[in-house]
Amino acid sequence: MVKAVGKGKPVLFLHGAATLEGFDFAEGLADRFRVYCPSHPGMGYSADAPAVSGMADAIIHYLDLLDAMDLPEKPHLMGFSMGGWMATELAAVARETFDRVVLVAPAGLNDPAHPATDLGAIAPQDLPGYLAHDASVALRYFPDGSDPAFAEQFGADRAREGEAVGRLCAPFGMGHPNLRRMMARITNPTLIVWGEKDTLLPASQASLWAAALPDAQTLLIADAGHLVLQEKPESLKTIGDFLAA
Repeated sequence: MVKAVGKGKPVLFLHGAATLEGFDFAEGLADRFRVYCPSHPGMGYSADAPAVSGMADAIIHYLDLLDAMDLPEKPHLMGFSMGGWMATELAAVARETFDRVVLVAPAGLNDPAHPATDLGAIAPQDLPGYLAHDASVALRYFPDGSDPAFAEQFGADRAREGEAVGRLCAPFGMGHPNLRRMMARITNPTLIVWGEKDTLLPASQASLWAAALPDAQTLLIADAGHLVLQEKPESLKTIGDFLAA
């Protein structure tokens, strides 16, 4: 399923390893762009996808989706976290399909000098504090105990999405050992966006991405964590300016 909002040049947005924060951020681009927000196979609003067994399957899925959408003009490509890794591989194999690229706190580049936090080591009650510098921003998307039905559905959704992520990461974990080599193919103008206080994926990785991409610039957002688009929605103005340049 694809959620779409706004009018203007198309932007394909690829979400992260969960859909708990939703796609409301896209309203910050909707005044200038038509933002398409698909749910990855087996996640969010999409049907189960037990046949997906790695990132290559997801790349083929999105190439097929773009063929089916038959957009009137070349779209921009935007990816967040795991979706940033996905967008990187997608742009590497089909750079001519896209105009500009935005990578928001992208996963996938597993550098031991800049390690990501092991999600499995985070207690569930501590996760909001890792998702946002201001934990109250992330807490908006979690059950607060007032609605047992919502809490039950939340748990089921996260379990389902966790299984889908496990299949995507089965070959190499959350990334690809040759991702730097792939990035060398992305000649599209690229913006790397990162919250300076990101404790899931350290902002120190931004310089590695900038060095590996042929035409990249970096936007570091002060006092923001991993959910930078939700924590600092004003950053979407700068992102939109980059896409419209």
